[in-house]
Amino acid sequence: MGNVLAFFSHDKMCEQMGLLCGQTQTEIRSLLIDSGMQWEYERGKLTPAEFHQRFEQAVGQSVDFEALLVAGSDIFELNTSILPVLDSLKAGGYRLVLLSNTCISHFEFVWNQYDVLQRFDDYVTSYAAGAIKPEPGIFECALKKIQCAPEEAFYTDDIPDYIREAKKLGIQGEVFTDTETLMGQLARRGIQV
Repeated sequence: MGNVLAFFSHDKMCEQMGLLCGQTQTEIRSLLIDSGMQWEYERGKLTPAEFHQRFEQAVGQSVDFEALLVAGSDIFELNTSILPVLDSLKAGGYRLVLLSNTCISHFEFVWNQYDVLQRFDDYVTSYAAGAIKPEPGIFECALKKIQCAPEEAFYTDDIPDYIREAKKLGIQGEVFTDTETLMGQLARRGIQV
C-alpha cells in the first residue's frame, strides 16, 4: 500500500501527532519509530485503544483518541497513476492481493479516503498476519491468499529487501519506483496495461 498505491510520510505523522501534545517531530519519532511501538501496532500486537493508551503514557498527558487517529493516519496521498493499471489488470482477469505493512488505522483511513483498496480481491496486512515484511510469516500468509503457485504471482514493493524475500519463496518480484516502470516490468511478462 505505502509508496505504491499511496505515498506517505512518517515525518508528517510524527509532526502532526506531536502538535497534539506539545512534542517535536523528533521526540515523537523516538517515541513511535525508534522505540518500535509503531511496529508493534503494525504487527497487530496493539489495538487502536492500546496504542492510544501507550501514546498517552509516553507523552504524559491526555490526547483525544479521534484526533490522534487522524493525526497519525492523514499522511497519505493517492498515487493516481496506479489506478488505470489496477483497473486494466482487473479487466484482464488478474487477481489482485494487497501485501502491506500497515496498522488498522492506516488501512481504514486509506479505505475511507480513496477508492483504491476496493479494487483488490484480498488483503494480507501485517496487523492481521501478526508479522511485518520481511518476516517469513507475512509472506507465508500471502502464499495462502494468492491462490496460485508462487512462480505465477508477481509482487512489487518499494523496499528491495522485501522483494528479495519474496523471490526466495519463488514469487516473481520487482522493486517499485514509479508506475511507468511497473508497466514495463509487467510488459516484459506479457502483461499489457
